[in-house]
Amino acid sequence: MAEDFARAVEDGLKLAKRIYLGNDRAVAAPRLAAPMERTSTVHAYLPSSPMVYAVIPDPGIVDNPDLPSYQPHVHGRCDPPALIPLQMNAIELDVDCYLDTALVTVTGTWRVHCVMGSKRCDCRVAVPMGEHGSILGVEVEITRKSYATQLIAAQDGNELEKTTQTQSGGFLKPNIFTLTVPQVDGGTNLSIKMSWSQKLTYKEGEFFLDIPFNFPEYVTPAVKKISKREKIYLSVDAGTGTEVISKGCSHQLKEKVRNAGTLRFSYEADVLKWSNTDFSFSYTASSSNIVGGLFLQSAPVHDVDQRDVFSFYLFPGKQQKIKAFKREVVFVVDVSKSMTGKPLEDVNNAISTALSKLSPGDSFNIITFSDDTSLFSTSMELVTSDAVERGIEWMNKNFVVADGTNMLPPLEKAVEMLSNTRGSVPMIFFVTDGSVEDERHICNVMKKRLASSGSVSPRIHTFGLGVFCNHYFLRTLANLSRGQHESVYNTDHIEERLDKLFTRALSTVLLNITIEPLQDLDEVEVYPSNIPDLTSSSPLMIYGRYRGKFPENVKANGLLGDMSSFSVELTVQSF
Repeated sequence: MAEDFARAVEDGLKLAKRIYLGNDRAVAAPRLAAPMERTSTVHAYLPSSPMVYAVIPDPGIVDNPDLPSYQPHVHGRCDPPALIPLQMNAIELDVDCYLDTALVTVTGTWRVHCVMGSKRCDCRVAVPMGEHGSILGVEVEITRKSYATQLIAAQDGNELEKTTQTQSGGFLKPNIFTLTVPQVDGGTNLSIKMSWSQKLTYKEGEFFLDIPFNFPEYVTPAVKKISKREKIYLSVDAGTGTEVISKGCSHQLKEKVRNAGTLRFSYEADVLKWSNTDFSFSYTASSSNIVGGLFLQSAPVHDVDQRDVFSFYLFPGKQQKIKAFKREVVFVVDVSKSMTGKPLEDVNNAISTALSKLSPGDSFNIITFSDDTSLFSTSMELVTSDAVERGIEWMNKNFVVADGTNMLPPLEKAVEMLSNTRGSVPMIFFVTDGSVEDERHICNVMKKRLASSGSVSPRIHTFGLGVFCNHYFLRTLANLSRGQHESVYNTDHIEERLDKLFTRALSTVLLNITIEPLQDLDEVEVYPSNIPDLTSSSPLMIYGRYRGKFPENVKANGLLGDMSSFSVELTVQSF
C-alpha cells in the first residue's frame, strides 16, 4: 500500500508539470528516481510532514485555476489516480508535552492549485506521527462545508458495517493516517486541523521529542508574493515539580515561561520556505533518585464508566549509585516458515547484540520452536565471552525454518529453567510472527506456572512481528508476568524495535512494584493489572479507575537490585 501511494505521488509530480505559473517560478519538484532507485522512491515520496494531495483520476483537469492555459488533450485516465501535493499557505504546530506523552496539533491551510476552477477532485490528507503515534482527530473547513472525524461505537454491528463500507480514511502505514475529503473545487483553500498523541523517548534521564515536520520544497506556493507564516508553540510539564532544563531544539524557539516543572516556548516568523527538518526537542527533568507522583480526576460527564480516574508515574532517575540486577535470560524464538529470510536474520542480529550487553554473573539460554523445540543448552549458561560466542554460533546453525508453530512447550521449558532463580531477575524474551488456536489455554497455563514461581517470577517480554501475529495475545501474556510488549508491522524496523525491547527490559531498576494503600478503596481497577517493572530507559505510567475516598498519603514500594525493599512517597494532585 505504501509503495502504491509513493508511486501515485511520483506520477502526480510528473503531471504537475502541466501547470502554467505565469512569470513566477515553477513549482520545485525532487529529482525523479531512476529505475534502479525504485526502493528509495517509496521513502522519498511518502509524507514526512502533514500533507494534502489532489486525487487526479482524469489528467485533463490539471491546470492553474487562476491562469488557465492551453493544454494539449490527454487521452486516457490515471489508474490508480495520481496524487499531486497541494501547495501550503500557512502552518502552525502546537505541542503539549506531559510526563511521557506529547499531544500534538497541526493547523494549516492548503490550496487546490492544480485543478481547473470549473472542475473538482477529492483531496487526500496524510498525517505522519512520531513514536507510538495515535490519531485523535482531523477537522477540515472549506467554503460552505466542514468535515470532522468521529469515533464510532461498536455496539451496533449493522451500523458499524455500513459506516466501514463508506469510510474514506485509514492507515497507510502504522504511523501514517490518511483521510479523503470529497469533491473540492479547483482553487479552493482547505483549512485543516490534525491532532494526535505520541510518546516521548527517554534515555539516561533525558526526554526526546521528534515530530514529522519536514516539508518538501514543492509544497511552497508558486506565487512569490504570498506570505508564508510558520508558527510553533511548545509547552513542557514534567510533573515532578523539579527544574526542567532544555537540552536541544531543531528550531529557533523563544522561552516565554519558566516555572518549577514547566517550560513554555513559542516561535512565529514569515519564511521564504517551509521547515525542511523534523521538529525535535530534548530536556531533562529528573534527579539521581526514583521520584513519582499521582493524579486524580473525576470521571468525564459523558463517560459510560463513572468511576473516578487516577494515574501515577515513576521516573527512574540517573541510577549511578544503585546496584544493578543480576539477570537470567532465556530467548525463545519462532522459526516457523513465515520467519524465513530477513525477519529471522534481524532477530539473530538483535539477540547477538543483546548477548554482548549482558554482564559477568548473568546467565542465558536460547530456545527455538516450530513444531519441535530445540535448546542451545540443557541448563542456563553463565555469561562469558566463550559462552556468548558459542550461543551466536548455535543461532547461526539452528535458526533454520520448519513447519508448525507450537508455542506452549518452549514457554513451559523456559519457565522451568528459571524456576530456581535467587537474587536475580528472570526474563523470557518471546519472539513470534504467528498466532495459534490455543492462546487462551497458553495464558491460563502460564498464569498458574508463574504464580508458583516464588516472590520474583519470570518476566515474559513479548515481541510480535507482522499483521498476522496476535498482538493482543502477546500483550496479555506480557501483562500476566509484569513484562513488556513491543511490536513491528513490517520488516524494515525489526532489529531496531527488538533492540529497543531488549535495552528497556535489561535495564530494570525496581521490581514487584505495588501502590499502597489502594487496597483500602471501595473499588479499584489498575491498567495494566500487574504493574510492570521500572527500567532506567523508560518512565513508568499506570492508569486506573476507583470508587471511594482516595488516601492522602500514597507510597510506591518495590525491590532494588540488591533485593532490598524500596519505598517512595507519591505527591497526590487533584484536577
